[in-house]
Amino acid sequence: MKLLSCFLSLIAMASGQSRPNVVIVITDDQGYGDLACHGNPVIKTPNLDKLYSESTVLTDYHVAPTCSPTRAALLSGHWTNRTGVWHTIMGRSMIRENEVTLGQHFQKDYATAMFGKWHLGDNYPYRPEDRGFEEVYRHGGGGVGQTPDVWDNAYFDGAYFHNGQIEKAKGFCTDVFFDQANNFIRKAATKNEPFLAYISLNAPHGPIHCPQKYLDLYKDQNANIASFFGMITNIDDNVGRTRKLLSDLGIAQNTIFIFTTDNGTASGANVFNAGMKGKKGSPYDGGHRVPMFIHWPAAGLNKHRKIDTLTHAIDFVPTLMDVCEVPNTAEVKFDGVSLKSLIDPDTKVQWPDRFIITDSQRVIDPIKWRQSSVMSQQYRLINGKELYDIKADPGQEKDIAGSNPDQVEKMRRFYEAWWTELEPTFSKTTEIYLGHPNDPVSTLTAHDWLNTGPPWNQGHIRKANAYGNVNHKKQKEHKGYWAVKVIADGTYKISAYRWAPEANHPITSGLPAGKNVPGASKAFRTNVGTTLPITQATLRLNGEDLEQKPVGEKDTRITFTAKLTKGSHQLSPVFLTDKGEIGAYYVTVEKQP
Repeated sequence: MKLLSCFLSLIAMASGQSRPNVVIVITDDQGYGDLACHGNPVIKTPNLDKLYSESTVLTDYHVAPTCSPTRAALLSGHWTNRTGVWHTIMGRSMIRENEVTLGQHFQKDYATAMFGKWHLGDNYPYRPEDRGFEEVYRHGGGGVGQTPDVWDNAYFDGAYFHNGQIEKAKGFCTDVFFDQANNFIRKAATKNEPFLAYISLNAPHGPIHCPQKYLDLYKDQNANIASFFGMITNIDDNVGRTRKLLSDLGIAQNTIFIFTTDNGTASGANVFNAGMKGKKGSPYDGGHRVPMFIHWPAAGLNKHRKIDTLTHAIDFVPTLMDVCEVPNTAEVKFDGVSLKSLIDPDTKVQWPDRFIITDSQRVIDPIKWRQSSVMSQQYRLINGKELYDIKADPGQEKDIAGSNPDQVEKMRRFYEAWWTELEPTFSKTTEIYLGHPNDPVSTLTAHDWLNTGPPWNQGHIRKANAYGNVNHKKQKEHKGYWAVKVIADGTYKISAYRWAPEANHPITSGLPAGKNVPGASKAFRTNVGTTLPITQATLRLNGEDLEQKPVGEKDTRITFTAKLTKGSHQLSPVFLTDKGEIGAYYVTVEKQP
């Protein structure tokens, strides 16, 4: 940027620090229309509205239509399907080991931290602490109370993983995550070191809960909207709190503050959807066009300015590295491009038109054309068949494919080449490492079962939804397994649990319902934990039953000892009942000396 060097030189003289700080706030399931500044007539978002009025705004910015895929693209600069992340469960939410994340790029020059929702893997080598983030405070899985999370967690007074250790907290989860981020910011500012704070929230993703005072703001709305919008207004208050902290610390001038979301709205479309078609999960713009606000006073990005150019989450990493002068030492070839010249208020560029693809797979392996959108500045090709002129028809109501065969063919050719390049990578399953010194006791959860619909939240575990399959189908044989990679030959202790290890509860016993929390949804822990007539446990590896042991009424786990060979395996310990098999919902694996 033309004036940036001058600005940074002055700041460097004053503070001894020239690199800008970076604060990224990304919310979960909040759509483009879930903001007052975008025209929503009901929601209250004064702090985000102020940020909007003081930011460069990308009005045609796109992500994936669901959580994990967006985060994979945002943190890698690669197409989601290249990263191995095209689902939110079933082992397809773990970002490939060879991907270099934003944290890894910045780690050498910055203090790096992430707070809240990771959703790109809960085991080595996929965790945030393995991927360049030095300070980590997060829940497990894709949300508070999901299967990989701390047992019996709900949105209030939960417990979280702080640098790998479970730590109890007081208060509403969003407040807690911002509190932790603000503590990190204070410490970095005190040391006068540049920092990257990735504040990735689980709100307003369901189950939808929030403090009562926020519910009271929307008394005239139905319970679902009151809770959903209440969660967003709570986020808004926290954004205001963090921006005030930056100002009080005297570092707001040279801090890049970014606000965005991970997909289209989950709950707000019936109130206001900014004229778009579709919501979360949809290939239409309502599923993946989201807010992107960039505020950076030192570079002149502190006045309201709209940029209507088509952009995507894959542009995020190369742009931040470019403006922060972080070298690409890993020599990553990005799928995205740097937007530095586009967002520079002192540079006018002729931005070339390009094609961008987003899709929503949510299956074991990607399916060609599934829930896809090929986008250009003017057009959207949906599922390879429907064509819309997005400029003339932003609501995507009139399919013009029949009268524009050349445009359809051009966009189909781009997709075909994109698919041909990526398809060979789809078979490279992300495997959980066993026996690695960075994760000496690996905890596997049913959230990451391959080959079957898993019980992805603790309500499923309590109700034993996989007692016959998560969809209540009769199933005598458990088909799911974990894809694992044994680091070295050796003897391993493998323990099978029905309840999370920290619950320390007998396998066959039920559990009483837990307390609910404010909001329209029921907390997962309010489900009664059912008893199960489990009699035996079997250690299954690569489809072969190696050993079987009886399950007593007081057993909280059944432990096997087995010799494992280095390499790839399919691990699937099971419990036996009168109706057939149930996969062990939780398993720990530890290499023996």
